[in-house]
Amino acid sequence: MFQIETLERVRGHLPGMIGFCPPRRGGTPRLLVVPGLQCNCPVNSMSTPAEPAVKRKGWAHTLGAYEPAQRYALAVLMHLLLIAAWHYAVTIGKVPSFVMPTPEATAKTLFVPSYRWVENSAVTATEIFAGYFLAVVVGITLAMLFSWSRLLEMMVMPLLVTLNMIPKVALGPLIIVWFKYGIGPNTLMAFSICFFPIVLTTARGLREADPDLLDLVRTLRGSQWQIFTKIRLPGALPYIFSGMRVAAILAVAGAIVGEFLGSEHGLGYLMLQVQVNLDTAAMFMAVILISLIGMALYGLVLGLERLVVPRDARIE
Repeated sequence: MFQIETLERVRGHLPGMIGFCPPRRGGTPRLLVVPGLQCNCPVNSMSTPAEPAVKRKGWAHTLGAYEPAQRYALAVLMHLLLIAAWHYAVTIGKVPSFVMPTPEATAKTLFVPSYRWVENSAVTATEIFAGYFLAVVVGITLAMLFSWSRLLEMMVMPLLVTLNMIPKVALGPLIIVWFKYGIGPNTLMAFSICFFPIVLTTARGLREADPDLLDLVRTLRGSQWQIFTKIRLPGALPYIFSGMRVAAILAVAGAIVGEFLGSEHGLGYLMLQVQVNLDTAAMFMAVILISLIGMALYGLVLGLERLVVPRDARIE
């Protein structure tokens, strides 16, 4: 009887059904593509018998259906517990306000007009998102070039590793000399910190394509562009988003380091200004707003990953 093994990973990417025709009387297996290539074996059906679906039942399946809601609920609960612990630690321990303010005193600083929270938050958010977006575009593009040219990777990758070893704080004074103050230099600082993880993980993901699958597509005379867009890039998406999640955290640190070294606006700049007056409540609020901006960026990356990467393929 004729048997056919369907390659699920290429179904939908290449025309027809792809399988292998078993050898006849000691011959070699032959590649079967329907439609396209014809096989002279007696075939009654070109379809693959569907495997019986295994359904999870019981309480485990019920809990799995509510897992996302549980995860969000636990996250909110832990943040509320942290705020409560902060409040009672300050009030019961009678900690001076210039050392650690209460959550209520921290929240009241939002109503102080001289701090210009909206303007400073917008500046910091612009630096973080712009530096991150630039790192994603440049990093993925460079990793794609590495996948197409092994020589280019061997030439450029060691140089990138060497440059990444330079402490970014040491680059701050040079960036100020070259580009002065403003959003641009701080964006460049955020880019320099979060760029390398994206390049590294994307390049690795593009190299992790299944060699047998690549040989199969080449046998079918698939072009290099088809191999990249249908095989390499989809397979590298989990690695790409893994690097993007790490870069989202680093981008926040890069922008704040840039504001500490030299800036005229932003939450990092505001922290340095209120530090002179020992306004700890305002410094705490600036830290909270910086964290919220970083959480917004990280949440956008997670949302995009859930849209384009299957759940089983994600790198947690």
